[in-house]
Amino acid sequence: MNITGELLINGSSHMGKDGHFQAIEAATGKHLPGTFGGATVEDLAQATEAAWKAFPIYRETNLEKRAAFLEKIAELIAATGDELIARTMAETGLPKARLEGERMRTVNQLKMFAREVRSAHFIDRRDDPADLNRKPQPKPGLIFRNIGIGPVAVFGASNFPYAFSVAGGDTAAALAAGCPVIVKAHPAHPGTSEVIGRCVQQAVAACHMPAGTFALLQTTEPEIAQKLVADPHIRAVGFTGSRKGGLVFMDIAAKRKQPIPVYAEMSSINPVLLLPGALEERGSEIGTSFINSLCMGAGQFCTNPGLVLAINGKGYDAFLNSAREATKAAVPQTMLTPNIAKAYRDGVERLENNAKVTTIARGKPGSEFECQAALFEVSASDFIKDHRLEEEVFGSSSLIVKCNDKHDLIKVLEALEGQLTIAIHLTNSDNALANELMPLLEIMAGRLLINGFGTGVEVSPAMVHGGPFPSTSDGRTTSVGTAAIYRFLRPICYQDFSENILPSLLK
Repeated sequence: MNITGELLINGSSHMGKDGHFQAIEAATGKHLPGTFGGATVEDLAQATEAAWKAFPIYRETNLEKRAAFLEKIAELIAATGDELIARTMAETGLPKARLEGERMRTVNQLKMFAREVRSAHFIDRRDDPADLNRKPQPKPGLIFRNIGIGPVAVFGASNFPYAFSVAGGDTAAALAAGCPVIVKAHPAHPGTSEVIGRCVQQAVAACHMPAGTFALLQTTEPEIAQKLVADPHIRAVGFTGSRKGGLVFMDIAAKRKQPIPVYAEMSSINPVLLLPGALEERGSEIGTSFINSLCMGAGQFCTNPGLVLAINGKGYDAFLNSAREATKAAVPQTMLTPNIAKAYRDGVERLENNAKVTTIARGKPGSEFECQAALFEVSASDFIKDHRLEEEVFGSSSLIVKCNDKHDLIKVLEALEGQLTIAIHLTNSDNALANELMPLLEIMAGRLLINGFGTGVEVSPAMVHGGPFPSTSDGRTTSVGTAAIYRFLRPICYQDFSENILPSLLK
């Protein structure tokens, strides 16, 4: 596996000249082998111009060939072997089994979109024939279809180096829609990004796609990322990251001469509702499974259960005691980057120093690069009064909100922002309360689940990974599942077109 540190643009590669940087080993903070060249403004322009030139050709590519292209990317990624896994482990601190599973998820995601392309469902062709005899005016012949929106800028995520990065869901959906993609790699895993980027670039060549169909830019400079969003050739943005970063991109996109959509996943604390019957019946069991979910992957998931809403009553103490003991036993885990580890410590310290918040337990301590689990409790009334308590702490930290009754529970729910997921733990005796809450929950989150936790996202045509602001910038969309393709499409109507001048995909 040869990592060169080069940019991948228009079918070729070269070293960027806007400064150099190295990957950081997540577990130690030390530099890893390899130097990466930062993209210049000229590199960016070359990539976006090549993508714009490729767009009219690529979006009319035969659907079978487009599907085969996605499958070729999947094939090449699957063949990267243990060397890629080892590099990603060093760059992210994630364990081997997790990364092997995520790589296969990425491969399956590409194959899923290949099947969607072959089905042609996303084109949604509608024919409304002309009626020249209609009175008082003749009726025109109309044909409707969806087409790719244009070149898409994709920003790799820190916490999913495969599935939400260079060839992840945003890239797969955009390519499936017929849109060239320019990826800005995440600086936390630049070596991983280059290896996956070369797989995509090789697939472009092997499948005879236009060279500008894909590009990979490396940089640590925010200015280049912002200029990518502002570039007039870019017609949509896919982003997974912080709320601060997402809001910056949304502002830039809105102020362009031609505003464009930004599909940003930004912030979610994924409430878990513990209804009275469930607490009474299995409070202790829920406490243990909750902490297991909270500590999975050091809590570095966008669907991590960062908030628990529980009605005080029978079973509450059993739940709390169980969760306390499980937290104390939690072992520290390496976080994705030193900066993420520091941000986690700062977030936990903010909760510990809040006079209204009680520290229930801390996990076993670790190094400065590791996550020490944290569990807190606050009353419903105090939570509602302090909006800072709703801020996401990215890692294995969660806040339990103790509610006196269902009215407290509803007040807390009404005070919350939009979420990716909401989990409801219940038994048959809780069905009436659950039905009462459902209309409120449906407008708050993109995915509702029963007797589980939101951690983990199934790659399925039926999945919704999105939700009302600020969990995502556009709650009408999803970034996982075949419906993700519709983010990168727009409708077009052809009126009174003869067969010989229809686009090739409609003939």
